[in-house]
Amino acid sequence: MPIRRAAAGFTLIELMIVVAIIAILSTIAIPAYRDYVVRTQASEGFVIASGAKAAIWEFLTDKGAFPSSNLSAGLPSATSMNGKYVSSVTIENTGVVTVRYATAESNSNLKNSTLQLSPINAGGSIVWACNGTINPRFLPTTCRKS
Repeated sequence: MPIRRAAAGFTLIELMIVVAIIAILSTIAIPAYRDYVVRTQASEGFVIASGAKAAIWEFLTDKGAFPSSNLSAGLPSATSMNGKYVSSVTIENTGVVTVRYATAESNSNLKNSTLQLSPINAGGSIVWACNGTINPRFLPTTCRKS
């Protein structure tokens, strides 16, 4: 009669292979996740600025020029337009919207940087160009060059 072997668990080499695979995947995933978190925080500024962008469009269609400040565009003060990561949204001369990230919750890669949305009158619509001191790697998807 053949001798039956009792069921055994995983061998040591199989467990070491699994640990090595997990280590390789985590070295790729953790930096990608950190960048994702910063991009998510940066996109909050783009969302908050959408109100300013709409006000600029209304001002342009009504007056034929870009507003020079939040007040002229009919918006509240710059610090009133804020969020968890955004400290202020300001409309400057020629309709440029400047979003400042200076809150305590902002990621260190984003803190004290700005996102500027510059309007370009395309005759019946506005095209927005993204600039600022924010690292291009962390720009919202709509601002990134392909």
